[in-house]
Amino acid sequence: MVNILKGISLQVEAGERVGLVGPSGSGKSSLMMLMGGLERQTSGDIRIAGHDLSKLSEDGLARFRRDNVGIVFQNFHLVPTMTALENVALPAEFAGRDDAFDLAADGLKAVGLGHRLEHYPGQLSGGEQQRTALARALVAGPKLVLADEPTGNLDGETGRQVIALLFDLARRKGTTLILITHDNALAERCDRIIRLGDGRIVEDRSTAAVAAAQ
Repeated sequence: MVNILKGISLQVEAGERVGLVGPSGSGKSSLMMLMGGLERQTSGDIRIAGHDLSKLSEDGLARFRRDNVGIVFQNFHLVPTMTALENVALPAEFAGRDDAFDLAADGLKAVGLGHRLEHYPGQLSGGEQQRTALARALVAGPKLVLADEPTGNLDGETGRQVIALLFDLARRKGTTLILITHDNALAERCDRIIRLGDGRIVEDRSTAAVAAAQ
């Protein structure tokens, strides 16, 4: 067995925006998977939004993700046979919301895609697909959003637009944001930067404190 993460101790406040950085293989994605309840740790405790993930069954973890977590991936992960509206409505439908499609329509309008509700992923540009994925991640009002290199497949300007939307929506909804990125300038836009190296935290600093000191 290979221990990817070693002695991680981390506390993130509600509503905080954290940039998670480090070289490939440093453990960023593994840490994100643990935070999202997508993988189980081999030791230690993970507590998120009042839930002790180590004590949850697989069904319990699924409910935890449904009720608390939104995820934005680099590769969009939209269902190709569903329209943008249907894709965005999925988390709200899983949560049993009767207004899932109304929420989805509002979410797509919030990311500038109110005119693309009935389009399929194959009919959308890369930036439009990522904005759809962003609307989906936030539609059910999660307490935590995990974004794994969300601009990795986008050109520079489109990536900047998507990030601006992500930060704005997270701020307005009071959502905690964990952003995995290789872009140091992007990480600096977060409230805090956590740098991993060889499965350990090698730097943990507040960007606000750094800015105030300059």
